[in-house]
Amino acid sequence: MTNLARHPFMKPILCLLLLATLTTAQAQTTTKAKAKAKSPAVPAYAASVPKPTLSGVRYGTHERHVLDFWKAESATPTPLVFVIHGGGWQAGEKERVDRFADVSALLKAGISVAAINYRFIKMAEADGVKPPVKVPLHDAARALQFVRSKAAEWNIAKQRIGAAGGSAGACSSLWLAFHDDLAAPGSDDPIARESTRLHCAAVNGAQTTLDPQQMKEWTPNSKYGGHAFGAGAFPDFLAAREKLLPWIAEYSPYALVSRDDPPVYLIYSAPPALGQDQKDPTHTANFGVKLQEHCIANGVRCELQYPGAPNVKHATPTDFLIATLKAAK
Repeated sequence: MTNLARHPFMKPILCLLLLATLTTAQAQTTTKAKAKAKSPAVPAYAASVPKPTLSGVRYGTHERHVLDFWKAESATPTPLVFVIHGGGWQAGEKERVDRFADVSALLKAGISVAAINYRFIKMAEADGVKPPVKVPLHDAARALQFVRSKAAEWNIAKQRIGAAGGSAGACSSLWLAFHDDLAAPGSDDPIARESTRLHCAAVNGAQTTLDPQQMKEWTPNSKYGGHAFGAGAFPDFLAAREKLLPWIAEYSPYALVSRDDPPVYLIYSAPPALGQDQKDPTHTANFGVKLQEHCIANGVRCELQYPGAPNVKHATPTDFLIATLKAAK
């Protein structure tokens, strides 16, 4: 072979073979790189979040019907914080849990934690569900019922469950807090027989109403919410308000507040300015001011936190959750 390779007629052939081999290798590398670039990143918890006791627990049939659970060490049933991630009901993952609650602090306080995924608006639209927001909200309710159904197995005190979340997850948490119980006592499904009521809720950057008229009055440059009802951009949402009122009455947290509702805690990153355009109208503290007024008028405890806020008792949602869930029964 060595002598053959030295033959003058073989040199061009060997060069072509070498070039073909290199080209093939480069093509394979490029294909792998493209495939890797197209693959979605696998969500991961922040380093500060302990490893869940149970991961990927299924509470339904859809691929996003999963939750993770952290079990607090206790000889007696523990309270639980139920975390709903944000993302406009259009994105997000349960692995964002550290943005809404301090899992380590809760576990240290003897409080277990569950963080859920749920279906998005686009999935509801693909299935023809109207209004689309019904899907993520009822997924959250079902996940809460599922967690309650595991009370004995997971050592959970059913009556001491508080919700936490941010943005759309905060809106979902408040919807659960204020909505009448969705339990179906006579159901053949034991999970459906469980309660959807909460002991409390502590949320970040919550949209407290899904009524476009209220949003516009509170914050003139409001732009959020039309997608929840399949109503498009905010001007179209506002124009369609009258025909959407039955849905607003069912899915807007503000509309559901009543005297028998649990205490809630709201936190925002900037002070309110009612009636003025906001830098971030989707997460403005204007939402919090108006909900707090409404809660007080209905005898519901509502603590509001923002930079410079008066009468704040708890610095963070986690502080409020620990104090409320660990208070004397």
